Amino acid sequence: AGKGKGPERKAPALERTKGSEILFGVAPCWLALARARRALFRLFLKEQRGGPGRPLRAELALQAAARGVPVLHVPGRALDTLCRGRPHQGVCLEAAPLPFRSLRDAEEPRPGDGESGGRQLLWLVLEHIQDPMNLGALLRSAYFLGVDRVVATHSNSCPLTPTVSKASAGAMEVFDVYSTDDLQGFLKAKRAEGWEVVGTASRPEDVEGVPVISCSEFRWDKPLIVVIGSEGEGLSLESQLQCQQVLAIPPGRALHPGLDSLNVSVAAGILLHSICSQKRRQGD
Repeated sequence: AGKGKGPERKAPALERTKGSEILFGVAPCWLALARARRALFRLFLKEQRGGPGRPLRAELALQAAARGVPVLHVPGRALDTLCRGRPHQGVCLEAAPLPFRSLRDAEEPRPGDGESGGRQLLWLVLEHIQDPMNLGALLRSAYFLGVDRVVATHSNSCPLTPTVSKASAGAMEVFDVYSTDDLQGFLKAKRAEGWEVVGTASRPEDVEGVPVISCSEFRWDKPLIVVIGSEGEGLSLESQLQCQQVLAIPPGRALHPGLDSLNVSVAAGILLHSICSQKRRQGD
């Protein structure tokens, strides 16, 4: 307990709205306020002694006020408690959780129109990604590289938590993430619509029944779905068999046993960049 007015000031700050969660860090809080895609309850800013605080925090306070979100200036230790010691950068936001969007509710853009602006569509599908840091990094890369839609498996996947938002540098706040409870059925339906479905493999020698090519050899000439498998297991056999081909990233050296694969989010970034950049070259 603190001295003087400390306990009285901190107590109301730590009473949580039922069912809420605490976003932490400048980018997630800024983008959640800017987009207002979820209910927003209170913005907590680290109090600054002897000054008005940083301009960025003043901007956040203005943005919150414009949305009718109360702003509380609290000691740093109160923020540490709110977000359980995670790196909050002096900013926390109490908000309703952000759910996955259902593909059943999604308006289906036709290849070559709508959200793609005349480009071919590129979707990223995530099967059983369980690490929130990986999921956040995947969303950040997908947003940066121009992926049109991200679809995750509903079961055995990490939910869209504040940690995911922080790891995504707030991309989760601006990018809809869809989910499906029938991944194989979804991939089969997209193939029937004329989409190409490609998988990924960290160990190409383990792939059976589907051709494996280097990502640099792949040619993107129709609407495309790239399927990324889980951290430990990779793509399930059932999903692999829905793929027309599997893309591999060739290593730059003979690999030491036990150091023979890439982090899933890094691998996805390399594959997506390889696909997107070769498409731009083809269009030149």
